[in-house]
Amino acid sequence: MAETSKYDITVVPKSIYVEDQSDPSKDQYVFAYTITISNTGSIPAQLISRHWIITDANGKVLEVKGLGVVGQQPLLKPGESFEYTSGTHLETAVGTMHGTYQMIAEDGQQFDAPIPSFTLSVPRVLH
Repeated sequence: MAETSKYDITVVPKSIYVEDQSDPSKDQYVFAYTITISNTGSIPAQLISRHWIITDANGKVLEVKGLGVVGQQPLLKPGESFEYTSGTHLETAVGTMHGTYQMIAEDGQQFDAPIPSFTLSVPRVLH
């Protein structure tokens, strides 16, 4: 088996605007996002930490680093998935998020799983 397919993690993000926690008059926009992390490789791997890059429509960038996700460091066997929901806030009605999960495979190999860029948007703001 090819070495690259051993350490494959697929990340699928989805986001929603949380209107009842937002206050546009104060430039406070709250978004929830659900992430599904799937081990599409051939070796168990554990999520150790995360690195997010959050950018609002004004170009303001916030980097967030930390251990685990929602207080957990899930171990995913090949074919297993882990889903969690978290949130963030922006000062603009539109923004983006992307980043990486730092993983460690059962054989000790450390690798990054990319989190694809996704949009945070108040409904009907983007066409």
